[in-house]
Amino acid sequence: MAVITLDEEEKLPRCLESVRSLAAEMVVIDSGSTDGTRAVAERFGAVFEVHPWPGHVAQKNLALRRCTQPWVLCLDADEAVSPELADSIRRAFANGEPRERGFYVNRLNFYLGRWIRHAWYPEWRLRLVRREGAQWGGLDPHDKLEAGGATRRITGDLLHFPYDSLDDHLLTELKYARIMADSLARIGRVCGWRHVFFSPLVTLIRTLVFKSAWLDGWRGFMIAGVKCFGTFAKYALLRDRQRREQTRSRPS
Repeated sequence: MAVITLDEEEKLPRCLESVRSLAAEMVVIDSGSTDGTRAVAERFGAVFEVHPWPGHVAQKNLALRRCTQPWVLCLDADEAVSPELADSIRRAFANGEPRERGFYVNRLNFYLGRWIRHAWYPEWRLRLVRREGAQWGGLDPHDKLEAGGATRRITGDLLHFPYDSLDDHLLTELKYARIMADSLARIGRVCGWRHVFFSPLVTLIRTLVFKSAWLDGWRGFMIAGVKCFGTFAKYALLRDRQRREQTRSRPS
C-alpha cells in the first residue's frame, strides 16, 4: 500500500488500520509533516520517508516506486478501505495472480455529516494496480493512476473523508484551482472569457442535474456551488496569468 502525507496525524490511523490485514507492506511518503504523522506511520509498521514536495503526480509516482510488492493499493490519507472492499480484494487474489493489471474501486464520500449518494457517487477510481507498468499521470492536482493494461471494477466502497467543514472545502477548492491554473499555464492552455463565464455554469448544471446532486439535499447544493466556484476560480486565475504574461511581453 502507498500513501502520501502532510500533517495527517488525525486521518492516517483510519487509513492504515483499514488495510492492516490486507497489505504486506505500507509505504508512507511525507512532504514535511510537523505533527505526529511519522509516529502514526511507525506505529503501524509502515516504511516512512520524507521527500520535498514536487507536486501531486511526482510524489505519488515516488511512493509507487518505493513499493516492493508486485501489487500496490494506492490511497490518500483521508481514505479507508471498507470491509466489503477488503473482501472483494481478497476474492480477486483468491486463485492466484489476476489476469488484469488493475482494479477500479467506487469511492463514497462523507460530507458535512452524511454519506453523499449522488453528487459524488458513483466515483470509480483506479487504485489497485500491478506495480510493474503502472504510473500516475494527469495534471496537478488532478492526478490519475494508469495501469498499463486491462482493468476491471470490483465491489465495495472506498470510504473518503475529504473535508472537515465547509470552510475547509472552500479553501481546498481555491488551492486546487490555483494549482490547476498553474498546470494549464505550463502546458500552454489558452483561456478565453467564455471559459470564465460559461464553464462554471456548465459545472453547476452537470452536478445538480446530471449527477442529481439535488437528491443529496442542501449538501448537494453546497457541493454544486463550491464546484461552480472552483471552476470559475481556475479559469479566472488562468486568464489573469495570461494577461500578466501578455503585459510583460509587450515592448516598452
